[in-house]
Amino acid sequence: MEKERIQKILSELGFCSRRKAEALLSDGRIMVNGKKITEPGFKCLLTDEIKVDGQLVTDEVSEKPVYLMLNKPLDYVSTVSDPEGRPTVMELVPPSYGRVFPVGRLDHNSTGLLIMTNDGEFANLVTHPSSAPEKEYLVRGKYPLDGDEVERLEKGLYIIREGYTAQPAKAKVLEDNQDDCFLSITIREGKKREIRQMMATLGHPVISLVRVRIGNIYLGRLAEGKFKEIPLTEITEMKKQCIEEKKHNTFVKPSLYEDKDQE
Repeated sequence: MEKERIQKILSELGFCSRRKAEALLSDGRIMVNGKKITEPGFKCLLTDEIKVDGQLVTDEVSEKPVYLMLNKPLDYVSTVSDPEGRPTVMELVPPSYGRVFPVGRLDHNSTGLLIMTNDGEFANLVTHPSSAPEKEYLVRGKYPLDGDEVERLEKGLYIIREGYTAQPAKAKVLEDNQDDCFLSITIREGKKREIRQMMATLGHPVISLVRVRIGNIYLGRLAEGKFKEIPLTEITEMKKQCIEEKKHNTFVKPSLYEDKDQE
């Protein structure tokens, strides 16, 4: 398990937002392993003793690992809380599952597969650029295809607006209509709104975007706004995939991935 910023850990535990955690830090209200913490960049482990105002935060985390798959609806944000008051995916999971948090993100106007868990180590494996599994999306874009879009995606597309070259993607044309196009795009990266940027660069602004797969876990026929538990056998398989990927992957600067999977 890798150390994470205390703000991120408090957010993932569902205790408070990262912005609220910043305020708690500046007020000297957080203690880790008996030491008062005020440094904004302080990192620790999920297993460390974390207290806020003397309350043991980690004591509230369920001892039993929880793994859920959720079909995120439109206009829900995939965060624990939202300062703008928008609905969050937390509202779609019963309190009986305890403090769970979303693994990665989907943009508010994207839908599809989102994993919810209380397992910080698993979440880190799935979201870290060195071990992240493939993610498959069904994407509808404006305008018919010009003919070379798949080739450009598979070579690695330069995103002019953001100034980086996306890693090669897997792409397949599912429909090419008079007014729009429909593709399956599979990526491993997690740069912010990456697929939307790719499609805009190709000249096909996104109309709709649905994530249908993360690694070996498929959305299937799960209805929008619904959730179900993920079998432990599938979680074990995903962990194996992530660990294997990490063995063969070169390290990517985490600064590029501050908003993981936000498509």
